[in-house]
Amino acid sequence: MTIAVDFDGTIVEHKYPKIGEEIPFAVETLKMLQRDRHHLILWSVREGELLDEAVQWCHERGLNFYAVNRDYPEETTHNNPHFSRKLKVDLFIDDRNVGGLPDWGTIYQMISKHKKWSHLLDEAEHQNPHNTPEPPKRRHWWNF
Repeated sequence: MTIAVDFDGTIVEHKYPKIGEEIPFAVETLKMLQRDRHHLILWSVREGELLDEAVQWCHERGLNFYAVNRDYPEETTHNNPHFSRKLKVDLFIDDRNVGGLPDWGTIYQMISKHKKWSHLLDEAEHQNPHNTPEPPKRRHWWNF
């Protein structure tokens, strides 16, 4: 599977243009996904020196991406007349997801078990129903 991964707010805390602290287990989980033979693409709004700093930060921790802000390493605007910044990947990991970013352990389980977040939550509730808090009652958006 080819997976695009955001940097700021996903791998590290959002401190752009600085590099924030690593979000717990992000790098190790991404390296596990690579060991599972997934292709990881760093997909970031960063460009130029700021992007180079993010790539170097990852490299120093043993995380090297298949490609950075492109579909494959050799892709350029010159050799691809249909170049698009929109990636053609199977999955995006980004802190701006609807519902937010799950913890990295959950992300790994979702990818390795091919399950949705809601299915993992249901499984956890069935395994330990007494420690699961009651979900809040849903209200309609017009009843504030």
